[in-house]
Amino acid sequence: MSLTRDMIGSYRAPSRAFARQLREGVSESRVLAYLMIAVVVIFIAQLPRLARETYLDPSIEFDARVGAAILGWLFFMPLALYAVSFVVVILQKLIRMQAHGFTTRMALFWALLVSTPVWLLQGLVAGLIGNGPALTSVNIVLAVVFFGMFGFCLRAAATYLGALET
Repeated sequence: MSLTRDMIGSYRAPSRAFARQLREGVSESRVLAYLMIAVVVIFIAQLPRLARETYLDPSIEFDARVGAAILGWLFFMPLALYAVSFVVVILQKLIRMQAHGFTTRMALFWALLVSTPVWLLQGLVAGLIGNGPALTSVNIVLAVVFFGMFGFCLRAAATYLGALET
């Protein structure tokens, strides 16, 4: 299936869509591509917010804000997400859950990629409306989608690893 169909399928049946990704034999290069696509889309989603902040406070130029966002999202965030996946693997092993570094990274990066449409909505709301109840609501939806997808993906990964061992 195409990437967008798999992403849409994840909203209907997250565990099944992620298990299909695992069965297809996803490689580390594909997982890295998922991460980079996700952070590029999230960076693009931040542009309306950055434009609004520049309009409200012109003391910092738009170019400087964009440069900082590029540095943060495209360089530091991938490293931070790899560190988060490492910590999650350690936590999984502490609670005696089926864990493997690759499947945990895949689950985290897939959840991030699947949540990118909500990131785009969040960027638009932050840029067009600004702080307020609408942005808070979208941020709550974003958190629920991301952490929900991540949880479903971790469960599917544990099931997949358990099936491999038997």
